[in-house]
Amino acid sequence: MSLADKVLAVNNDLPIRTDAPIHSGKVRSVYWLSAADSARLIAERGYDVAADAPLAIMVISDRISAFDCIWHGEGGMNGVPGKGAALNAISNHWFRLFRERGLADSHILEIPHPLVWIVQKARPVMIEAIARQYITGSMWRAYAKGEREFCGIGIPDGLERDQKLPELLITPSTKGILEGIPGVPAVDDVNITRGDIEANFKAFNFSTEADIDRYETLLREGFEVIGDELAKLDQIFVDTKFEFGYVTDASGAEKLIYMDEVGTPDSSRIWDGPAYREGRIVENSKEGFRQLLLNHFPDPDVLLDKDRMTQRQALARDHALPTEVLMEVSATYTGIAERITGEPLSIADNPRAEIIDVLGREFGLID
Repeated sequence: MSLADKVLAVNNDLPIRTDAPIHSGKVRSVYWLSAADSARLIAERGYDVAADAPLAIMVISDRISAFDCIWHGEGGMNGVPGKGAALNAISNHWFRLFRERGLADSHILEIPHPLVWIVQKARPVMIEAIARQYITGSMWRAYAKGEREFCGIGIPDGLERDQKLPELLITPSTKGILEGIPGVPAVDDVNITRGDIEANFKAFNFSTEADIDRYETLLREGFEVIGDELAKLDQIFVDTKFEFGYVTDASGAEKLIYMDEVGTPDSSRIWDGPAYREGRIVENSKEGFRQLLLNHFPDPDVLLDKDRMTQRQALARDHALPTEVLMEVSATYTGIAERITGEPLSIADNPRAEIIDVLGREFGLID
């Protein structure tokens, strides 16, 4: 079996029983279960959710996106071997630690396969909750041009690129396009201030104004848990994005939870500690793949200039990356996953067949 056969590139055509359109994002696809199947699984599996809670099957792929494009390799390798399993394993590890340490639950109810989550439907908070411990990336580029205020927070002069910040910064942005919020443009991923959120907390889907403090606390505590654990591995937790939402448990109580993924190479920057102390940046996250792309193409500006998106999409569609590039990315993802979890990563030989088998045999969800 070739490496390409082990890659799950297409994840929105599985025969999972659903009566709703399949939602397919850059990496994950979501299959909403019928009300009957949701109720049956809640009863059979004993999930701590309301009896009528909508459930979904979330399947992660091995696709890799960067600069808002999906990339592929030579020989029909339409993703990165082990990437999906690595992302899920890392998120599962952090979510478990969060629960054990009393922070908050996640939307995940069960993990039937390394590429699959069973989740409950949550009402999302419409914020990309970003926390930064170091000045790098887009923040450094803005700082170098003279900006000293980020999301309403002032930072001092005299900082150097990749330097640790005086304190953890929370620099939120909008999740999706939000209409009618004074001072907040109706575009996706626009920076917002704490004041914007307080003045319009219902528009951001918070139940109460007090939950703004709660989300910031969960963000800080989650960042601290991950940062401390990575430090034990001599890795540096640089910055990250969390997402939050609301669910109702079996008793009818509403609670704020972590959603999506946490502390992964896709949602975070993770630097190698020994290299950093030597004055070098070695990425153990997707930022390394972005740098590979910038160095690979003779005209890297096409990847950075949003006005050249059509050219960028054509580049990603028509250019197969060398196999060794994708395998280098695979080594980064699988390597950091195994270091974080302390266990060998399980990579399916035939992921599609395995997913269909377990969801049919154990959960009765395959037609």
